[in-house]
Amino acid sequence: MAHEHESDCIIIGGGIAGLQAAIQLGRYRHRITVIDRGYGRSTLCRSYHNVLGWPEGVSGEQLRRLGRQHASSLGVQFVTGEAVQVKKEREDRFAVALSSSDDRYYAKKLLLATGVMDRFPLIPGLIPCLGLTVYVCPDCDGYEVTGRTTIVMGSGSTGANMSLTLSYWTDQIVYVNHEQKPIPENLMRSLSDAGIEVIAQPIRAVEAEESRFHGVHLEGGHFIGGERGFIAFGGNEVYSELAEQLGVERLENRHIVSNPRTMETNVHGVYVAGDVAVHAEQVTMAMGEGSIAAIWIHKALLELGSDVLRSRLE
Repeated sequence: MAHEHESDCIIIGGGIAGLQAAIQLGRYRHRITVIDRGYGRSTLCRSYHNVLGWPEGVSGEQLRRLGRQHASSLGVQFVTGEAVQVKKEREDRFAVALSSSDDRYYAKKLLLATGVMDRFPLIPGLIPCLGLTVYVCPDCDGYEVTGRTTIVMGSGSTGANMSLTLSYWTDQIVYVNHEQKPIPENLMRSLSDAGIEVIAQPIRAVEAEESRFHGVHLEGGHFIGGERGFIAFGGNEVYSELAEQLGVERLENRHIVSNPRTMETNVHGVYVAGDVAVHAEQVTMAMGEGSIAAIWIHKALLELGSDVLRSRLE
């Protein structure tokens, strides 16, 4: 039998941004529901290296586990499932439906923290290295390749540009154009000027030992050794379909536009935080945006009147 569930705010996405927002809103003693499908970009990262308080790194799974524990202790409710439909039924009333349940979830405010997912081929041996010795974001982890032999695994111009970016930290770079997409002549000249070797062959497997990257085996049988790896294939999936249903403004790359002061979108009552928003995609920025959105959601809820105040004090 279907049930209806009422909240002050529904957060769709239980990654880093969504959890930080849930913690902040829980501390305001609002009724908060987090709808989370249980996986995302943060579940793949074995270690974030640029987070205050974690000099040896912390995995996305650990951050998520600690975040859920923290939020739950503040009365935040978690629902496992995928939100597939969102409607604004009237001013300050949103309805959310899941793919796996006939239950309906209602709230006065909505926070989209649905994230993105990096596109990369399922090369054997790659995933266990992610975040430990193979990286995605140069702003987050370019430092980790300092002075090390680094193999960029990518596609066309995306991998070429990543290789040039990483040349800030190391001059020992090999770019394997796994998908053999064309690279413009001027970009090839830049790679050559930087001393970056380009190999246009598919990768058969990553060689690693206990998540420590040692290099790649090419389809032709050749092995290229390296100490660190980076992936750069482009075409990441941006999970902003729910925003589209609501008429929320998005850029051509599908990232969601918001007021940078409040994180509210062009649709009143709908907020955004994390990688699905428009910013540099870093875990620390996702945390900050989650907190900012929560603070302004709290202010907006207080403006709605006595029913919200009563729920906060119960």
